[in-house]
Amino acid sequence: MSDDRSTRRSDGTRFGGTSLPPEQQDALRRAIRLEWITLAAMSFSVVLVFLVSGSSQAMKAAWIEDTLSLLPPIAFLVAVRVIRRAPSEEHPYGYHRAIGIAHLVAAVALFTLGSYVLIDSTLGLIAGDRPPMGTVVLFGWQLWSGWLMCAAMLVVAIGPMILGRLKQKPAQVLHDKVVYADADMSKADWQTALATIVGVLGVGAGLWWADAAAAIFVAASILKDGVSLLMDAVRSLADARPTTYDGEDDDPIVEEVCDALRELPWVVAAGARIRDEGHVLHAECFVVPRAGESITLDRLDHARDLVRDLDWRLADTVVVPVRELAPEQVPGAPD
Repeated sequence: MSDDRSTRRSDGTRFGGTSLPPEQQDALRRAIRLEWITLAAMSFSVVLVFLVSGSSQAMKAAWIEDTLSLLPPIAFLVAVRVIRRAPSEEHPYGYHRAIGIAHLVAAVALFTLGSYVLIDSTLGLIAGDRPPMGTVVLFGWQLWSGWLMCAAMLVVAIGPMILGRLKQKPAQVLHDKVVYADADMSKADWQTALATIVGVLGVGAGLWWADAAAAIFVAASILKDGVSLLMDAVRSLADARPTTYDGEDDDPIVEEVCDALRELPWVVAAGARIRDEGHVLHAECFVVPRAGESITLDRLDHARDLVRDLDWRLADTVVVPVRELAPEQVPGAPD
């Protein structure tokens, strides 16, 4: 393949060989912009929380979570550049799996560090560690360091609270699980900030265990995100049935494809195997022709175009005539 083909159309109008409709082009530009803003906001949060964290377990856990929050936007920004490359002889399916790899990397990091923070915080609680929170002099005023911690956490909660909501729409439009995971982490970030404030205030009220308890809550939040992302990332890379962008339900596109093909007058039965490659789907469609009907290239081309028109993600579609359908090709068939 020529070099110009492998790097063509990196202007945001294509994902490899798949042309993006106007709505998806706008969503992609918005997602990229939001992720750059997230990197800036979370970098500020990491520095601020580090400066005021002191010996607090809750603040330490919050700092780790803020640091981890840098992973999804970085993974997305790197992956979105890779997947724009057109398919090549070495990568005939394109580079769409880069999103799945980015998804997995972020999930493993969350799971690993979430486990570490949970164990460390639990051991601290069992050992009865009491975090020292003394006073500091700021602009000539003597303040309890816990007030600085609470003020810092209030500040860092604002960005995730706003950005998390803004990312949900482009994640849905692009069918981007990394952006959705980042939006979900943003929700966890501001909830973590509030939990940390409660823990710090608890220590100020004489409840020495409140700091470790808040740290455990934060660690559990990190670990929950890690487990959820890890399961969904592995499922996608293992070519399981595609799910919606949030991973909550089966993607209805499989039934829609089969229903559309069954409506063709020369088709008696239809099935499909569809796998999620990141933003796009690879569809293998199987049709059983009616007795006496001839199979022509024009009919197969029309069937393929019919499927492609259902969803922009289905640009990589093949239609194959078969004598009968295998069970795994029929939606809803028992295993």
